[in-house]
Amino acid sequence: MPTSITITSEFSGSVVAKGATDDLSAQLLRHAGFKQIDDWHGRRHRLPTTTPLADQVAIATHAAEMLRAARYDVTLPPSLDTARMSPPVHALGPYAAGAELLSITDQIRAAEDGASLQRAVDHLLHPEHGALERVREALEAAGEQVNDLDDEAYALADRFGFASEFVSSAQSELVDSEAELRRVGTSSTSCSAERTVRDHRGAALATSPAANQAKVSSASSSQTAPLTTTGHPPRASAPRR
Repeated sequence: MPTSITITSEFSGSVVAKGATDDLSAQLLRHAGFKQIDDWHGRRHRLPTTTPLADQVAIATHAAEMLRAARYDVTLPPSLDTARMSPPVHALGPYAAGAELLSITDQIRAAEDGASLQRAVDHLLHPEHGALERVREALEAAGEQVNDLDDEAYALADRFGFASEFVSSAQSELVDSEAELRRVGTSSTSCSAERTVRDHRGAALATSPAANQAKVSSASSSQTAPLTTTGHPPRASAPRR
C-alpha cells in the first residue's frame, strides 16, 4: 500500500509536508527544497515562513510531482498546485476595479427588496470602505502627485482636486440614505394589501344578481296590481238586475 503524504499550508504561512516517514520520500522532499525536522513530534518537512508565495507553490508542486512519480499518494491543495491554479480573468482585462463595479451594478439591478438594495449600494456609499470614498481618495492623490512631479502643472492638479470635491459632494448628497433604501417598496406593498382588503370587503357587501332580480320582479308585481285607498285590490262590481 503506497504511503500517503499530505502537503498543506499552515496559518503561520509555512508549508508543511507530513507522512514522509521513509528515506526515499524524505530525500525527494529535501531535494525539492523542504527542510527536514526530526523531534518528538516525529519526522516532518517544512518550508521557512519567509519563503515567497510563488516559491512555496513552485516547490510544493515540484515535490508532489516527484513523489507521485515514485508511486506515492500525495494530497496537494489547489492553492499550492501550479497546474490547478488559474489567474483571475476580469471581464474588462486590466481594469479590475471597473469589473468589480460592474458586479456591484449587477447586484443593484438584481435586488428584490429594499434591504438587498441597501446592502448592494453600501459597497458604493460606505463612508470608509465604499467605492466612492476610494475614488475620491484616488483623485485627490492624483492631484497631489501632479503637484509633486511638476510645479507648473498646477492647473491639471486643480482639475483633479475639483473632481475629488465633486465626488465628496455626491457622498454628502447620499449620506444617511440607508434607512430610506431599506424602506423602498414597503409602502407600495402595504397599499396593495389594503387595496386587496377593500376589494374583498366590497365583494362581500355587494348585492348578488339574484337579489337584484328579485327586487325588480317585486316592483313589477306591485305596479300591475294597484291598491285602493284601503290598501286592498278593488272588487268587481255586481251585475244590475
